Amino acid sequence: MMFSGGQRAYDRALTVFSPEGRLYQVEYALEAVRRGTLAVAVKSDKDVCLVAQIKIASKLMDPDSIDKVFQIDEHIGCAISGLHADSRILINYARVQAQSFRLTYGEPVRLNMLVKSIADLCQMYSQYGGIRPFGCALFFIGIDEGGTQIYTTSPSGIYRSFKAYALGNGEANAREYIKNNYKENMAFEELIKLALNAIKESIEEQISKDTIRLAYIRSEDKKFKACTKEEIEKYIQSL
Repeated sequence: MMFSGGQRAYDRALTVFSPEGRLYQVEYALEAVRRGTLAVAVKSDKDVCLVAQIKIASKLMDPDSIDKVFQIDEHIGCAISGLHADSRILINYARVQAQSFRLTYGEPVRLNMLVKSIADLCQMYSQYGGIRPFGCALFFIGIDEGGTQIYTTSPSGIYRSFKAYALGNGEANAREYIKNNYKENMAFEELIKLALNAIKESIEEQISKDTIRLAYIRSEDKKFKACTKEEIEKYIQSL
């Protein structure tokens, strides 16, 4: 067990608070997010980009079969950190919610509303016995009537908006790098370079077109676009 003595019993059930007011199962889920591969998002007033690292566990594995960045709607993209299986469930839920909003109201879903619905689901899974929290966090980018957006969700049900942020293994170093180098109203190329450099400076492995996923949304068309390997290679070479 992770805890000894009197604390030992408190991490066995999701619905039992410790004397310090903590839910250990939720904290374990947060640790799963921190141990996931790194993802970085950066935005300006006009553009927003999302870069995610993938890990290839074996040389026999096809790197094209692994993904960390997904399209939710025409104007929304998402990266995952933590357990992929749990993330897949939430990604599918987000896609259904986005299309349901379109069918009901005849317009694209606003990102803050979509993120809140996912956070509500995550929170629900932190308060009932017989289930466990989702061991993942979602990292959203989008452009809607509120402008460029970056949101994160947490296994605890918290969701927040950022100008730039990092999630996953090495997030502390990446956030510090972004904090020191971020500027308001950066050009599109500068956003991508900042996100790539934040990952490059925060992980031990070399970044390459096989280990990086890159996507962005520009205000010109407000369409989510995932970069090809050739485009990723071009951006990496420009660093």
